[in-house]
Amino acid sequence: MLDLLFPFFDELDAPSEFSLVRVSRRAMATTFEIAIPHGSHPDPVAAGTDALDLIDELEDQMTVYRDHSELARLNARAATEFVEVEPRLFELFARCAAWTRETGGAFDIATGALTKAWGFYRRDGAVPPAAELVEAMRATGFRHVVLDEARRAVKFRLPGLELNLGAVGKGYALDRAVERLRAKWGVRAALLQGSGSSAYAIGAPPDSARGWPVRLLHPHAPDDSLGVVYLRDAGLGTSAATFQFFTYKGKQLGHLLDPRTGWPAEGTACASAVAPTAAEADAMSTAAFVLGADGAERLTRLRPALGFVVLAQSCEAASGLSTFNLAPEAYSP
Repeated sequence: MLDLLFPFFDELDAPSEFSLVRVSRRAMATTFEIAIPHGSHPDPVAAGTDALDLIDELEDQMTVYRDHSELARLNARAATEFVEVEPRLFELFARCAAWTRETGGAFDIATGALTKAWGFYRRDGAVPPAAELVEAMRATGFRHVVLDEARRAVKFRLPGLELNLGAVGKGYALDRAVERLRAKWGVRAALLQGSGSSAYAIGAPPDSARGWPVRLLHPHAPDDSLGVVYLRDAGLGTSAATFQFFTYKGKQLGHLLDPRTGWPAEGTACASAVAPTAAEADAMSTAAFVLGADGAERLTRLRPALGFVVLAQSCEAASGLSTFNLAPEAYSP
């Protein structure tokens, strides 16, 4: 499954042998892992544990499944008043607003009502009644969100709108963990991943200037690979509707919705994005899944720092695989 990203060293580009200290924990309904080369840091377990503690704190802030979370309280109040939010969370909202504009609405975190209408909020997907879908679309879109930068406050222009950070939260948590590992613990080499679909590489493994090799697995054939991406001080995000989907009139409809139409995105089997941060990689992989290969190519022209691997809705990797803006040293098909 392409949603799982496995670091591996192949026989054609094997660095000198070394071992990894791995620290992992359940968070955000998935598993986060931090791998640090043995001998590269005096206390990798303490460093990794501290970074995972931060991810726990961020989950408690960003989840929509806990009524006491900052995001849940924002969703409950922002339709009637401006709500001040923690500075870093406000900064994330502002970045998401920019990504929504740049992707033409293919990426949008103001889709909580739409996710609930389709049943994916409770992992029970089904086509909603037409009237319910119309109402959900009315309450969808970051264009209805007002950001007051001076007060770091947020307000919704209409009731029923809800923000959901599911498409970017894991990447953001990894970015914050990376900050802590670098600034507090002086970590200079590590690979972090969440759910197998979000990753960030600090530096490179020993004797491998090319970076951390991460294998992209085929979404429908787990034994097949779509290639190896080499990460160095960069994030990687992968989007695929491999687990959450249902069949409707002979078609497979997945949980990755197109905010512009209100329906599950079609035409793409999976999309991976390389970006300067894990949060941006998550956002752009979601956009590429919705937009397809042509849209991914347009995004690279807008943001030259981005790179993409996009597989069309086909089980044949050779016929449906497209790559954009990845140098030979950064990607091996």
